[in-house]
Amino acid sequence: MSKPIAIDINQILKLLPHRYPFLLVDRVLEITPRESITALKNVTMNEPFFQGHFPDFPVMPGVLIIEALAQTAALLTFSEERADDAIYYFAGIDNARFKRPVLPGDQLIMTAKLERERAGIYKFAVQATVDGEIAAEANITCAVRTKGA
Repeated sequence: MSKPIAIDINQILKLLPHRYPFLLVDRVLEITPRESITALKNVTMNEPFFQGHFPDFPVMPGVLIIEALAQTAALLTFSEERADDAIYYFAGIDNARFKRPVLPGDQLIMTAKLERERAGIYKFAVQATVDGEIAAEANITCAVRTKGA
């Protein structure tokens, strides 16, 4: 078993192609390579999506919570070594459930556990919590491919 490691925002920016306003992971708290990852997203009122979702009651869109979980899973995949021309595609989602709203001021704690990998296709069990309560959970499938392929 590997020793867990942490990753700061500078390393996240090296590993993921996402940038503002679509980078949805602020810090990785712990990674056990090829097993699991725990990351966080500080949700603030400054998020651009709150202008329209919803002006009178700001709620983080569920699709963005799932995207944040997919980015967390990508960091687990890319935490070891990857080719410079590799790109990570979100390929599928199953069993998505949203259990509580995510609001400005919340800290989203995201986990991804690698369930299996074969031929560049990765399956994960993912979960997002706020204050120990499940906000969202799902099973996601992602694929690593060469850019332009």
